[in-house]
Amino acid sequence: MEIERKYLIKTLPTNLEQYPKTNIEQGYLCMNPTLRIRKKGDAYIFTYKSRQQESEHIQTCVNQEIELPLTKEAYEHLCKKTDGILVRKTRYCIPYGPYTIELDLFKAPYEDLQLAEVEFPTTEEAEQFSPPEWFGENVSGDFHYSNVFLATDIIKKK
Repeated sequence: MEIERKYLIKTLPTNLEQYPKTNIEQGYLCMNPTLRIRKKGDAYIFTYKSRQQESEHIQTCVNQEIELPLTKEAYEHLCKKTDGILVRKTRYCIPYGPYTIELDLFKAPYEDLQLAEVEFPTTEEAEQFSPPEWFGENVSGDFHYSNVFLATDIIKKK
């Protein structure tokens, strides 16, 4: 189970380069349920994700998520079958108390988009979470900020 909150960013944290980062590229084979392929550094991953619930009260997403390894060859083969574009971003992992903030800085055509996600062991912890000052609006409940929307919305704009 994945329990997360997603935020827009007001300002980037200072000394961002001190944190570990990974380049990510991902595409989508299906939207509901979500079937995603991802290249994360040197790893290739196939993900099944289905939304279990979304709490409007605390704007928290709860998903069932299963990840399986892919070979590079399988990833490259599946890339040709994705809907829309491959979403590319650099992810910084920033410690924050008992949590890790995953800060995503997107590449074209979304180079102005900056999002942070935080995962929680329970919905109660998500509800109690106090984000750092550099976080902006909680957009957990807004589908327009999901990676699957970013990948496939390009189709509609053409």
